[in-house]
Amino acid sequence: MTITDAWNLFLLEPMLNSLIVLYKVLFENFGLAIIVFTIIVRFVMLPLTLKQLHASKAMSAISPKMQELQKKYGNDRQRLSQEQMKLYKEFGVNPAGCLLPTIVQFPIWIGLYQSIVQATPSTPDALLDLAGHLYSWLPMVHEAVPLSNHFLWLDLGSPDPYPVMAILTAGSMWVQQKMMTMPTSDPKQESINSMMQWTMPAMFGFFTLQFPSGLALYWVISNFISIGIQYFVTGWGTLLTSAPFAKRPPKEPTDKAKQKPAGGPAGSSPSDESGKGTGDETGKHRGKRKDGRGSRRSRPRAARG
Repeated sequence: MTITDAWNLFLLEPMLNSLIVLYKVLFENFGLAIIVFTIIVRFVMLPLTLKQLHASKAMSAISPKMQELQKKYGNDRQRLSQEQMKLYKEFGVNPAGCLLPTIVQFPIWIGLYQSIVQATPSTPDALLDLAGHLYSWLPMVHEAVPLSNHFLWLDLGSPDPYPVMAILTAGSMWVQQKMMTMPTSDPKQESINSMMQWTMPAMFGFFTLQFPSGLALYWVISNFISIGIQYFVTGWGTLLTSAPFAKRPPKEPTDKAKQKPAGGPAGSSPSDESGKGTGDETGKHRGKRKDGRGSRRSRPRAARG
């Protein structure tokens, strides 16, 4: 058995026949079949997804200790690697747990792409190729062919003629990445997180413009499911804390602001002191003028007396 035969036997044909069965059950609506198929796949992968989220949360918790190790053993890469492994073991963190669900989804994406292309044949040769992948012991799938590949405004076997699915894919993936990104004080890690936050959504948005819209529909539904799971595990994460309308803690006063101004009580400024001094001087001058006027007026009365 070749690799191609194994791929068709264990991935392509089960996915293709499952989609056609769902299509037949769900009122011959291929869009609904993809949506329900996505929900089933995400439900099966739920344990791996939860493991990924908990691993990401644990990695964020030990981030300060990782920075201390990098400062302490930055020049000794071997010792740094050993100390990091000890730290992972101490806190029960598996770095591979953050990547496993993503790695597992790659074959699913490829298999779904091939299944959608196979299920929506555009030529007689493609229709014969589809018949070769259908289960002979399942008459339902043979009765469903050919499939109607229209859903809303989409032709699920072709790319979306409008950028709607690309925007939905990129936007939902950006929200998901933002929620998954844990705050860090390491400038290097923060730069990597920022790059990944924008690179991945842009890349998948571009793929959406090239691939069948049925695959884009899978991505959009899968992203919304991921956002819901992420919310129930870790909340909104950094999504709302970095928003323009989010409340931020007040800034601490600087050392200069904390210092008391010389020559005056606490909280008074030099301008207040100068204002008080000016007021005192002005009062003195006014008093002198009043005394002067009073003395000039009293002199003639004394002379007349």
